[in-house]
Amino acid sequence: MAEITNELTAKFAAEFKENEKQQAVQNAVVKNGITNSAENIVAQSNNVPVFSIDLKTGNVSNQKQSGRCWMFAALNTFRHKILDNFDLKDFELSQNYTNFWDKYEKSNYFYENILATADQEVTSRKVAFLLETPQQDGGQWDMMVSLFDKYGVVPKAAMPESSNSSNSRDLNNYLNKKLRKDAAILRQLVADGASENDIQASREDMLQEVYNILAISLGTPPTTFDFEYRDENKEYHIDRDLTPKSFYDKYVGVDLNNYVPIINAPTEDKPYNQSYTVEMLGNVVGGKQVKYLNLDMDTFKKLAIAQLEQGESVWFGCDVGQSSNRQNGIMSLDTYDMNELFDIDFTTTKAQRLDYGESLMTHAMVLTGVDIVDDQSTKWKVENSWGDKVGDKGFFVASDAWMDEYTYQIVVRKDLLTAEQLKAYEKEPTVLAPWDPMGALA
Repeated sequence: MAEITNELTAKFAAEFKENEKQQAVQNAVVKNGITNSAENIVAQSNNVPVFSIDLKTGNVSNQKQSGRCWMFAALNTFRHKILDNFDLKDFELSQNYTNFWDKYEKSNYFYENILATADQEVTSRKVAFLLETPQQDGGQWDMMVSLFDKYGVVPKAAMPESSNSSNSRDLNNYLNKKLRKDAAILRQLVADGASENDIQASREDMLQEVYNILAISLGTPPTTFDFEYRDENKEYHIDRDLTPKSFYDKYVGVDLNNYVPIINAPTEDKPYNQSYTVEMLGNVVGGKQVKYLNLDMDTFKKLAIAQLEQGESVWFGCDVGQSSNRQNGIMSLDTYDMNELFDIDFTTTKAQRLDYGESLMTHAMVLTGVDIVDDQSTKWKVENSWGDKVGDKGFFVASDAWMDEYTYQIVVRKDLLTAEQLKAYEKEPTVLAPWDPMGALA
């Protein structure tokens, strides 16, 4: 191993001091910070929020201090349909209701994975992976499908936000404390040769405690409710004695089996036109398998455009923090000129960023528009879930080049796929490791 000598450091310091440009940049960065000093104002003029296809969406939602973006994005796609179909000015579905059942199911999913790996050392990579984060706020589209299929949805008025859904740190902290303790108990029961009945009885007691924690923290999910609203013509409507499932069927009415998650992962281990799943990724035991079809980026974007052209918004997952100006709502490769600021080339390929841990899906939002010029997409309209104080009243603009580099997943209808693509999706998927970047939770 080569150590750093004092002489080598002195050489570097002398060269830095002799560079007048770096001295000037140092003054700016020390005073103003890295991103503020590197901000490129041209990016704003290159990404004006005007689009040739621009869907009606209503006001943006706000996930606040929680990681429920995947959930907000999915519910927002449903909200767009409800706004159109029932002539509403604004409306939201309950994110707190879905959050309750997600954490409840994730806890059980964790128990099942702990039992399935009970024969492995606690230091094994799989067990360590499970214990690192027993559950969290994030998720993926197919996990959302499992929740909707089992529990339906409710209007926000039927189960409003709580302090702990809007700011989830304490709930996640104490729920994970409990799950790790339960993991130790379950593993010990297996090691002691306990009967299957005894193990399941213990697991059931644990789930009762999980339910209690969630009910205390988030409230009790409704089983029946009335739905009251006034449409844009001020006409009053009321629908009584609905269940979450009957509400979904009547007011959302989306057949979730008709949608396919598409990924773009240009790494050597994931050839295009093949399906993939991720080991130990899910939330509902017995629910829908998380499964994707990997396609090249050109095809990926054409599918998203096709769905937008038909008036339907698109759930998508991306690495939102890369080349992104939160306040201005611009996601563009020229948002910041870091190469010029540091006089260092930071450029890597999308595949390299996935392989070397530089990028993965961190956030889910909704594509609600796109600008097509000479039959080519140039920029995309993005509905975020960070409230209306950022971007253009909560909406962002993503340049087409940014989409190429930092978007990893979209969800589109099956009828938009070719017969060959659908056949590839329906084949038995290649199973990826639990820690594969495609298993990242948005």
